Amino acid sequence: MKFLDQCKIYIRSGDGGAGSSAFRREKFIEFGGPSGGDGGRGGNIVIEAVDNLNTLIDYRYQQHFKAQKGRGGAGKNRTGAHGEDIVLKVPVGTQVLADDQEEVLLDLTRAGERHTLLRGGDGGFGNAHYKTSTNQAPRRADLGWPGEERWIWLRLKLIADAGLVGLPNAGKSTLLAAVSHAKPKIADYPFTTLKPQLGVVKVDDEEFVLADLPGLIEGASEGVGLGHRFLGHLERCAVVLHLVDGTEEDVVASYKTIRKELKAYGNGLTGKPEIVGLNKIDAIPPEELKAKVQKLKRASKQPVLLLSGATSMGVRAAMATLLHTITERRAEQAEIARQKAMAAEAFT
Repeated sequence: MKFLDQCKIYIRSGDGGAGSSAFRREKFIEFGGPSGGDGGRGGNIVIEAVDNLNTLIDYRYQQHFKAQKGRGGAGKNRTGAHGEDIVLKVPVGTQVLADDQEEVLLDLTRAGERHTLLRGGDGGFGNAHYKTSTNQAPRRADLGWPGEERWIWLRLKLIADAGLVGLPNAGKSTLLAAVSHAKPKIADYPFTTLKPQLGVVKVDDEEFVLADLPGLIEGASEGVGLGHRFLGHLERCAVVLHLVDGTEEDVVASYKTIRKELKAYGNGLTGKPEIVGLNKIDAIPPEELKAKVQKLKRASKQPVLLLSGATSMGVRAAMATLLHTITERRAEQAEIARQKAMAAEAFT
């Protein structure tokens, strides 16, 4: 299945049906009176987050969605049928943005979450609605109200606990394949990974989701390489595992390049907890490895994990560190949410 994480679609809710102007014509009924029914409501445009999707590819081939119009009313006080709703099924983690791509209208983070994007137009009243003691034979019947329409953007941000970032060929896909059942494409040329990959990592009796993002290069914020397009998936991660290729001559420059691009992207990525891992240590002589670790420690101002995705050296310890950081981060977020809820309750 192809991966698509952003698309633009046109949506329109259904118009309401027209009311009817009619009078009773039954035999043996001396005074008939008005009997025109109301029109039916137009269909709504509804969006729903579902579990069994991980791409927006369905909206690549159909971009226009128009809900059914309401049926018109009829004689004998018959109300027109309501138009059928259109339900847009999207993956969990999808955001709905306005046409300007700036205003976030919805953020669907839970399976089963359902919202009405556009409400269908109300049906018009039939002449029976206007019957009064002083106006016993009204001939007024209203047209239905028009539906709403707009262009929106759908943007998918995969929900993962941890994200892998680094330069192309830093060994991210190899590491993901080593710690999970994911089967990303692995090759010895840059930009082998063209779309985010997810894998479930198990540490003892606990699990977390690890996302492998396509590699960044210098100038990504200006569109060089694959650009910043996939960094949105990193926004939902609790921690970032920054892999540095240990076989590079200047590991500090490699580290700073990625940090610079994360800062240029913004949205709080540089403020997320970061774990630095020096990868491919099996291919580095001990003396050279020691010097590179010291340089990377000074540049990142934190401990550096030593690992090799190809031989699994240090991988288990790195995953345990990730899980510990994820647990702490989620606990902090839960406490903040609890305090906000208590403050809101006290205010009301």
